[in-house]
Amino acid sequence: MGVFRIFCATSVALAASAAVQAQGVPSPPSASLPTPEFLPVDPMDDGLRGALRNVVVKPGGSPTNEEIGGDYDQETLGLDGGIVYGASKGSVSTQAGPVNVNIPIPLLQIPAMIAGGIAGATQEEIQEFRDALTEDLADASSQQIVNDKIASDVYNEIRRMPNLEPQVFARDTPVPEGTQAILYVNVGQVLIDVEEHEAIITATVNATVHRHGYDRDVYETTIQYQDRDTLRNWTADDNAAWRNYANFARHYVGREIADRVYGSAGVAEALQPVKSKTVSVGKRNPWEGSSKKLSPTLAWELELPAADENPAWAASIDESNISYDVEIYDLQRPVYRATQVPGPQHTVNRPLQACQKYRWSVRPVYNVGGEIKYGAWMRSGTEGNGNIGKEASKVPAYLYDFAELEIKCGSK
Repeated sequence: MGVFRIFCATSVALAASAAVQAQGVPSPPSASLPTPEFLPVDPMDDGLRGALRNVVVKPGGSPTNEEIGGDYDQETLGLDGGIVYGASKGSVSTQAGPVNVNIPIPLLQIPAMIAGGIAGATQEEIQEFRDALTEDLADASSQQIVNDKIASDVYNEIRRMPNLEPQVFARDTPVPEGTQAILYVNVGQVLIDVEEHEAIITATVNATVHRHGYDRDVYETTIQYQDRDTLRNWTADDNAAWRNYANFARHYVGREIADRVYGSAGVAEALQPVKSKTVSVGKRNPWEGSSKKLSPTLAWELELPAADENPAWAASIDESNISYDVEIYDLQRPVYRATQVPGPQHTVNRPLQACQKYRWSVRPVYNVGGEIKYGAWMRSGTEGNGNIGKEASKVPAYLYDFAELEIKCGSK
């Protein structure tokens, strides 16, 4: 997966940024950096999901500014109070192809942006951190990135889901006839808050589902991804922690948007790793596992607690119709994936590396009345659902509360 290097243009002026770099001192903050609120979110309504099967993913924000609201009418495929534009408006009869254009994006003004909140860090550390990220972002600003790349990530996740006909287009490409919805993906901002010797980086992306043919947005959600570490750790080893942050931000955001719009089951469930014939787990901490096999058998248990907030269909879940997705990561990327695993264990069919530590997770896949719905990925905690990290140079935020798996040296 490509590196997610550019997130947005800030309000800080280019001239001010250049002056800051020339002087080698922080500029006064233009505004305080807000602390994001990572709150639980609801997935898109099942009625909308069922009606909006032909979806086009586009980069950028929705052109509609009307408030989300109204009762969806599946029979007329409209919204009460919505304005019908006509089926032919903004449509063409042939597919225009995937996103293939550069979106011009001003250079991020990170150096001035990080001045807010600095307290106690040495001038040398601040300058090194600023210079390291600025060079990286400047190189990225000439590439085909930002909204079009994130849109492609979202599309790659959505196209795996059954009963959908997704496509991905450039911002100004007319959509084909029969398009029922446009999913706009727009990178909002990145905040870098420096507190003493630590930098906290938060990326924000907005997603909006627009009902094609009606002047109305029918669903919107905001995704945030945050990690933290010391200034020196962020830029050590040629900015390794920052590059990993960027990669996992794209990975998390693309997956999370796809899940909230079309995939998430919204079911209260509990998943936990357990020992298997080839994987032992800690007595005090079952989330720490180890194996002497290069192809270990991973095992887990699923509990479906009764919950009043569960959707009505959850009562009819049949355990025999639950399958699982399994993923294994090293600290930089996913290295293994299995789908449609029929039961609560799986033997890795491609050898892992000895003397290596991995992170792994599973998610349940529910088949209810022929409809596929995805549960949440197995995690040791619920804070942030995988989008809040603790120490980026040791483990990325997305992997922070996945189960650990150590393949012992000398494993076969």
